[in-house]
Amino acid sequence: MTEPTLRSSHLFTMTLDVDPEITDLGETPYGRRRIAAVKGGTFEGEEIKGTVLPTPGGDWMLLRRDGILMLNVRLTLKTHDGHLIYMRYEGMRHGPAWVIEALNKGEKVEPSQYYFPTTPWFETSSEKYRFLNRIVCVATGRREPTGPIYEVFHIL
Repeated sequence: MTEPTLRSSHLFTMTLDVDPEITDLGETPYGRRRIAAVKGGTFEGEEIKGTVLPTPGGDWMLLRRDGILMLNVRLTLKTHDGHLIYMRYEGMRHGPAWVIEALNKGEKVEPSQYYFPTTPWFETSSEKYRFLNRIVCVATGRREPTGPIYEVFHIL
């Protein structure tokens, strides 16, 4: 019997512009809750490309007591040909304390030094892009000094 394999295809690369003014709700029963507004961005792949619309869109982050940053992001994408797509994803980021400290200061850190996967989901009324309603995706993130960048993969 052959071992199952996970096959994927690159869907797009997305770069986000996040407002540095983050709303800090403080310590909640679940950890430290912060909310960051997404001011825009871009995404580009072989079959789809466009811009990330500015607010409403953001990341409802939770810094857990064990040091793991949980992400809960909601965005609206606008394709180059005018179609709207709702995108949401959850994920987590963690790594050694010195790596997280450098990331929080806005320093460049090699992505292999930390863990940063997400699970994107899409919703659209567009006939052209309706395939997005029927796929499962995973993404790998990296935090650059200019903001987060994600490589989104469609699971085949």
